[in-house]
Amino acid sequence: MFSSTKLNELLNKIDKQQKQINEMRPLPPNMAKQLRQYYRVSFTYTSNALEGNSLTETETKIVLEDGITIGGKPLNDHYEAAGHSDAYDYIYKLLKTKEITEKNIKYLHKLFYNRVNKNCAGCYRRCEVIITGSDQKLPKPEKISGLMSKFAGNIKNLEKENHPVVYAAKLHKELVYIHPFTDGNGRVSRLLMNLALMQHNYLIAIIPPILRSEYIQAIRRAEHDENDFIKLVAQCVKETQNDYLRMLS
Repeated sequence: MFSSTKLNELLNKIDKQQKQINEMRPLPPNMAKQLRQYYRVSFTYTSNALEGNSLTETETKIVLEDGITIGGKPLNDHYEAAGHSDAYDYIYKLLKTKEITEKNIKYLHKLFYNRVNKNCAGCYRRCEVIITGSDQKLPKPEKISGLMSKFAGNIKNLEKENHPVVYAAKLHKELVYIHPFTDGNGRVSRLLMNLALMQHNYLIAIIPPILRSEYIQAIRRAEHDENDFIKLVAQCVKETQNDYLRMLS
């Protein structure tokens, strides 16, 4: 288990690097635009790949930037890439509000899922679901609305009580445990997490597919001990910072 002391040390390192990054801001408009596009592709690719999407990072870039379909790849994989990209753009629209509402969360799902299944996009699930390979019991459909209302109502408290990286990780974990949508819960949780980070001027957490097993296990353990999951998110934020500083150096 990752101790609270080590977690605080990691958060301090993140804050130190974030201060260095903030001193470089604002970036020239052209560079800022290129970085936004770079992270759009990287975040869309990794988040979808964690859920089994077959598009490679290069293919994701082609789909998003050129609008070209990839031969031999499922149409749904293209829809997921385009939808995630739309949701990523919506995050930027929410940065000025400095708040997160239940309506925002539902709209993130609507944008991501609209091409895949328009009837379910932005709507809470009306059936029971299971997580493949897990014995975790998810809330019954009739409880979703109440749980989401309670979750959204507690967001401000989570924000006040925690370091921004911890706050973002907790939002991710809580939404995954409610599992409010028929599909797309992991991706919306990661979008929500990164919205919270960006609202606090931190860089996003990109969880690479190579960490999929570690990521899933950390989420499962988070029901009893959150530190390992928060550590993983924090390490991903730090790696994004390292990547950002390398590109600007």
